[in-house]
Amino acid sequence: MDLILLCVFLPLVTVAWGQYGGDYYYGPYNYGDNDEWVNVYRQGFNFQCPQGQVIVAVRSVFSKKEGSDRLWNYACMPAAQSLGEPTECWWEEINRAGTEWYQTCSNNGLVAGFQSQYFPSVLDREWQFYCCRYSRRCPYSCWLTTEYPGHYGEDMDMMMYTYDYYIRGATTTFSAVDR
Repeated sequence: MDLILLCVFLPLVTVAWGQYGGDYYYGPYNYGDNDEWVNVYRQGFNFQCPQGQVIVAVRSVFSKKEGSDRLWNYACMPAAQSLGEPTECWWEEINRAGTEWYQTCSNNGLVAGFQSQYFPSVLDREWQFYCCRYSRRCPYSCWLTTEYPGHYGEDMDMMMYTYDYYIRGATTTFSAVDR
């Protein structure tokens, strides 16, 4: 019986220890009041984290009535000291409205901001990522989450709960039927 319990709990302890990256933990993010969005419906915006910080949380609400658009809000936190100092930051190429796209920051960069413009003719946004590279290399064990949002009209509140997890890019779908 003890051997069975050891076989069950040992992998759990190993996973928990492997995920522990130090004494860092991102608690619940303070986005401010619900009225504090970085944009209003059908308008463009430019959001950048302060120097040395990266995006760690994304919040969005959808409104079909407002042109199938979204309100957006972001939270920033300082990048881990293990990454060193930011060496350069840049704007990536624009992801055009009305198309599907997938993009990650080039040159091993981390997302530190977004710029977006709404186009009423296609009821969609174009996006541009603000990326920053740090003096020490970011690990490449990346994966694409499929959790947020599961459907185009769902609200989202995505957070990186532990240190050493970063947003490196995003993808979207576009449907001429759903807009």
